[in-house]
Amino acid sequence: MTLTVVPCRVRDQWDAAVNSHKGHPMQLWGWGETKAAHHWRVDRVLVKEGQELIGSAQVLVRTLPFPFRSLAYLPRGPQAEAGREHEVLAAVGGYVRENHKSVALSIEPDWAADTVAVATLPAAGWVKSASTILIPRTLILDLTRTEDELLGAMSKKTRQYIRKSGREALTYRPVLAAELPQLMAVYKDTAERAGFGIHQDSYYADIARNLGDNSPIYGAFDGGTLVSFLWLATSGSTAFELYGGMSEEGSRLRANFALKWLAIQEMKARGITRYDFNGLLNDGVSKFKFGFADHEDMLAGTWDLALSPLYPVFAKALPLARRGVRRLRSALKR
Repeated sequence: MTLTVVPCRVRDQWDAAVNSHKGHPMQLWGWGETKAAHHWRVDRVLVKEGQELIGSAQVLVRTLPFPFRSLAYLPRGPQAEAGREHEVLAAVGGYVRENHKSVALSIEPDWAADTVAVATLPAAGWVKSASTILIPRTLILDLTRTEDELLGAMSKKTRQYIRKSGREALTYRPVLAAELPQLMAVYKDTAERAGFGIHQDSYYADIARNLGDNSPIYGAFDGGTLVSFLWLATSGSTAFELYGGMSEEGSRLRANFALKWLAIQEMKARGITRYDFNGLLNDGVSKFKFGFADHEDMLAGTWDLALSPLYPVFAKALPLARRGVRRLRSALKR
């Protein structure tokens, strides 16, 4: 039976479809609403065989300069019935070609790199792209393990710091909506010290509002002062770290150790089965993350499906354009 692709415009129906196939929080309605408020268009589609839901995809569409028209992007999607990933991708690709005239459909699926679905992407017409947005090398905890098993997989030093920071005169709890301005002050201070760029305040406010309960934030407080925070996005099965930061006092007290363990425990209590640390690099933050597990994970990475004869030109131009933007931002910081 031929698969059909049907737009979905009802939030509850959409989120239920994503969660029915253990989808990622970046595929939830609220994440799409946030991106729609910040330069993207959103198209949410259900892939069906008759009346049966086979898969779903929240497609983000970005307008490009002439003659490329647009780029379609699937962050950590699509969702699909096991073994039917390529059918879903083919159906979504055809839909995007027909309805958005995009130069390409770019995907960064939430699939382990060593799966059959990834190995067979080239045969289905997909090409590996170096223009990565979400880092594929990451660390994903299996929250079906007991707390003792999770602690046992940590480094000895990490367990020691969790106990030590938990004994400090700090309060660990959810961050309230009214405390977002204080959180942003900590985040800006962290970004300044570490030398990374961040969005405007409105972007983070939109995430908190649009994701709601699927956007838990945990903080370490010294009295009423926030000294460290960890911001997550969650679906029914996956917790994904979005942002984190701490003040110099939070760093001195190593508040981030007990704070991360609290977040892991809270996600486990919710019934979430996967906790994704959102990327590993060769830096101090990644060294900190490595202390929480005895393994690392590699996801599929970035793959493109050409939807236009102009794709080869686009594929060559995109990395150059991104390097130009990075150079401009670096020059503006000087």
